[in-house]
Amino acid sequence: MTLHIIKLCVGVSEISELAGFQQIRLERGEELSHTTRMMPRRQSEVLDGGSLYWVIKGAVQVRQLITDIVPIISEDGIKRCRLMLHSELIATRPQPRRPFQGWRYLRPDDAPVDIGIFDRNNQDLPSAMRAELVELGLL
Repeated sequence: MTLHIIKLCVGVSEISELAGFQQIRLERGEELSHTTRMMPRRQSEVLDGGSLYWVIKGAVQVRQLITDIVPIISEDGIKRCRLMLHSELIATRPQPRRPFQGWRYLRPDDAPVDIGIFDRNNQDLPSAMRAELVELGLL
C-alpha cells in the first residue's frame, strides 16, 4: 500500500518560490532532494508511489513524487535521510494543516486532490487566488 510523507516547507510562501529554489538546483545539475533526520521505517510503502506533500503557509498546496530514500551521514556525523524527489511539482487542492515538527506519514485517503502540474515557466497562480478558484469550483 502506498504511503505519503507530509512536511512543512519552511521559509516558502508560494509554490512559485519553492519552484524557483528547485529550478536553481536543477540548473546547477543537482538532484532534487530533501534531507531530514529521521529515516522512514515504512520505506517500501513510501517508495511504492508515495509523494512528499509540502505544507506552505498553513495548507498542503503541492506534492512531489519520492523516487528514492537514501541514508546519509552529515558533516557533523549525524545519521540522516535524503528523500530524492521527482522534478515535477503537482499542485493540490489547498488543505489546511496546523504546524508540526519533522515529517509525518500521510495515508492516501487523507491526501488532498491533485489540481494539476505546476508550470515552472509560467509561475502559476498566487496561492490565495488558487484557493479562491478552488472554493468557487473553477479548479
